[in-house]
Amino acid sequence: MMFDTVIVVDWSGGNDRGAKPVKDAIWACVARAGVTEAPVYLRTRQVAEAWIGDLIQAERAAGRRVMVGFDFPFGYPQGFAQAVAGSNDPLTLWDWFVARIEDGPKTNNRFDVAGAINLALGAKGPFWGNGLQRDVDGLPRTKTGYENPFAERRKAEILAKGAFAVWQLSGAGSVGSQALMGLPVLARLRHRFGDDLAVWPFQQLEAGIALVEVWPSLIAPEIAAQAQADEIKDAAQVRVLAQALSALSPAQLAAMLADGDAQEGWILGLGHEDALRGALRTDDPVPPPLSNDCFALPPGVAWTPVDDALDLLQERLTPVARVETVTVQQALGRVLAAPVTSLRSNPPRPNTAVDGYGFAGARDTGVHVLPLVAGRAAAGGDFDGAVPAGHAVRVLTGAVLPAGVDTVVLQEDVTVDGGRIAFNGPVKAGANSRRAGEDVAAGEVILQQGRRLTAADLALLAAVGVGAVQTFAALRVGVLSTGDELAEAGSDAGETQIFDANRPMLLGLLTRLGHEAVDLGRVNDDRVALAKALDAAQVDAILTSGGASAGDEDHVSALLRDAGAMALWRIAVKPGRPLALGMWNGTPVFGLPGNPVAAMVCTLVFAAPALGLLAGVGWQAPQGFMVPAGFEKSKKPGRREYLRARMRDGVAEVFRSEGSGRISGLSWAEGLVELPDGALTVKHGDPVLFIPWGGFGL
Repeated sequence: MMFDTVIVVDWSGGNDRGAKPVKDAIWACVARAGVTEAPVYLRTRQVAEAWIGDLIQAERAAGRRVMVGFDFPFGYPQGFAQAVAGSNDPLTLWDWFVARIEDGPKTNNRFDVAGAINLALGAKGPFWGNGLQRDVDGLPRTKTGYENPFAERRKAEILAKGAFAVWQLSGAGSVGSQALMGLPVLARLRHRFGDDLAVWPFQQLEAGIALVEVWPSLIAPEIAAQAQADEIKDAAQVRVLAQALSALSPAQLAAMLADGDAQEGWILGLGHEDALRGALRTDDPVPPPLSNDCFALPPGVAWTPVDDALDLLQERLTPVARVETVTVQQALGRVLAAPVTSLRSNPPRPNTAVDGYGFAGARDTGVHVLPLVAGRAAAGGDFDGAVPAGHAVRVLTGAVLPAGVDTVVLQEDVTVDGGRIAFNGPVKAGANSRRAGEDVAAGEVILQQGRRLTAADLALLAAVGVGAVQTFAALRVGVLSTGDELAEAGSDAGETQIFDANRPMLLGLLTRLGHEAVDLGRVNDDRVALAKALDAAQVDAILTSGGASAGDEDHVSALLRDAGAMALWRIAVKPGRPLALGMWNGTPVFGLPGNPVAAMVCTLVFAAPALGLLAGVGWQAPQGFMVPAGFEKSKKPGRREYLRARMRDGVAEVFRSEGSGRISGLSWAEGLVELPDGALTVKHGDPVLFIPWGGFGL
């Protein structure tokens, strides 16, 4: 009863809606194990039929069972199929429609077919709702004078409150045209896949492909609640319903499939709405919140060395991001919340690395002549039979090695003469072939928890059959600027104001670090306004700039202190020093200096690895390397210093001024030179530690 892949399709009886995704068109969504891919817009029925058929074929080739749900009736009230197609079998009626419905991107004959059916039945019905400008013989525009020789609704439509009758062809909510234009497509899919496809509830679902009737309105409130901002309703419907159906337990799905009417059809999930809603609820774990004293300094600490500050952060912070399961296609840049184990070996079976000829065993020095067996082995197929000892077979790159073959000689090294090949030895046993699992063995841990997934990781996951992984949701980090002196870039700033350079810089840094950067705007030096801004922030962590010291207008540190969870870290670092760390309503706040140079340095040195811990990626110390100095400098003991620097001609150059107000130096630089805490004299050529921006994770 279980299906590996669920596809939900929102159908349309209308014509081509154009290349731009729009509402009231055809939309589809693929889901596996409760995880959805992005909804797909399909502009015409022709495009949709090809896309669905090819997707089903690909899924079956991958060994997955597929359930495809369409949101239009699969059947009609009892008696209609017999009256029109001469059989009570609804699938016979589907084929009857195939022979009569004409469909193109811009026009179709559905209204004419419906009118002809009405006339053949000798009544002013059952169909109504001519949506064309011209009159259609036998098809009324409204129900005035309408006569229906059959029941107005199927049993399913009586139970599904709000469902429309299949007889209405146009107007708001009508589904009659969707059925007339959709059933021929389903009939063609049946013939394309033959016995590997079954239609519920008309047939037993023992095949690899199941077609089922769905109705997203069964869970309309849940769809509305989970619709994303500006998401087209049809896209939300297929996405949420596909997620719910694919997340059902075997017992829940079996209970739904036990219902139905073998003549009229049935809506999957009707009467089981609670199970569908429950499938949308996630039990993914939520990490515990940080304690309010996680930033508290030990008693008696005044000036904190950089290494001590980093050790305290590493010791006291833990992940706060929620765990969720996503598909491999959605996982780029996500952080793994659990180790990943390969589901099968790569390669899964021994195969050839080149085009050539395969045989068994090594061959010594000299000329070797082997008779060829009939046929060949190619990628994606199995060679029928085994290759006898002393014989060879044609093999193509990527082909599974046939039984009796473990060695391959390149085709460039072979002469083919009729049914024989000749080549020179020596050839080692196993040459030009790949062993099963020589790259990755089934059951092997391939990626560890805390890894931020790269494009190469996605290739590895896909190669070993992993379709979904547990990850931490992207850490949402808010950025808030404070200060009366700030003006928005591009605005008319007053003579006493400066432009806010910190916010765009910090938002950019967070994005490059792999987090979801949230712009919280800027507030004046107003404690009430600042509290409101912090209260309204729906984020996992907050970076503020300005107001982090102990002066009269340092409202960030004052607010955190009043909240009972603030530590003013006077760090022995240049540029920087004051770093206000605290908790606001359970959310960690990093109060950065207002100076842009100090704000950037403190973000990279302190906030970046701390945010990595909160995001689940773990503590990541910056990676640098020793290079010759292209400058001279004497420094006093007591503070660690970071100089804006770049590499030129094999040496590290530093910016002409160490002034922390020189923002141009940040743009000029390609990284930082780190000088240790103690006294130091640097001369040209002395080794210094250079950390490029990439070494900080940018």
